[in-house]
Amino acid sequence: MVVNAVVARKGRRFALLMAAHDSEYVIKKYSGYLNVFVAAFGDAGAGETWDLYRAVDGELPGEEELDRYDGFVISGSPNDAYADDEWILRLCSLVRDLHARRKRVLGVCFGHQVICRALGGRVARARGGWDIGIREVAIADAQLPRQCRFLDALRELPPRAKITKIHQDEVWDVPAGAEVLASSEKTGVEMFRVGEHMLGVQGHPEYTNDILLSLVNRLLGAGSITVSFAEAVKRQLESTGPDREFWLKLCKSFLKADEASSIADDLYLDDTEAESLTVEDQSTCVVSSVVVCQ
Repeated sequence: MVVNAVVARKGRRFALLMAAHDSEYVIKKYSGYLNVFVAAFGDAGAGETWDLYRAVDGELPGEEELDRYDGFVISGSPNDAYADDEWILRLCSLVRDLHARRKRVLGVCFGHQVICRALGGRVARARGGWDIGIREVAIADAQLPRQCRFLDALRELPPRAKITKIHQDEVWDVPAGAEVLASSEKTGVEMFRVGEHMLGVQGHPEYTNDILLSLVNRLLGAGSITVSFAEAVKRQLESTGPDREFWLKLCKSFLKADEASSIADDLYLDDTEAESLTVEDQSTCVVSSVVVCQ
């Protein structure tokens, strides 16, 4: 069943698999997280279609629909990626199916962890506790653009880059055959890839500072963090910010890598066996809310 579908112009099609419910704040300011992700990862002039599946409510694309998509994005979530809720297990199964089809999947925070779990890695509570705020991460190798074809558009990778963080779980061990692309002093696996088609990022490239502050206030109100912790995060945000343009460009490059990269990915797997947009810019992207109940 398709809800509020918009007739798509010719262009690529992406699916956002939402692992969280929209907060009151995000609904009020952005009309939902779908718009946040489209503003971050969409291309306004490309005639793209972005469909929303509320994975947290059990809504996932059917097997017959998977090949219509050029890429998938799995969002963050307040839930634990290692939990055995039915919707999480079904999402893991879908990730394995997409991996077998060599479909591009970008996992953000919880999504990063779900990809890891689904493909045989290990996810658990972070040893260092909550990581909230702006964290500088180290890129694994300055030569990565020649190894990761989806990073070609970046030309050069910085040795370090700051990203928005809010999580208390983390990847402990990546799946067999995966490559760690970034790490930080607090989190050993900040980014990893499996071939050219699976990418996990622990931070939140899509978050703006106001969304992070809203979440910090919610955690404080729920008693999940202390007043002093929350104030420290707020002070940090007054003095620094993420390298958001870099992270958005990286994620968009991954999602929209050309066909040559896909062919190279197939060869790699056979051998191993193992500019951000504003919300206003979305007017030329095609957005639809798709609900599939199974």
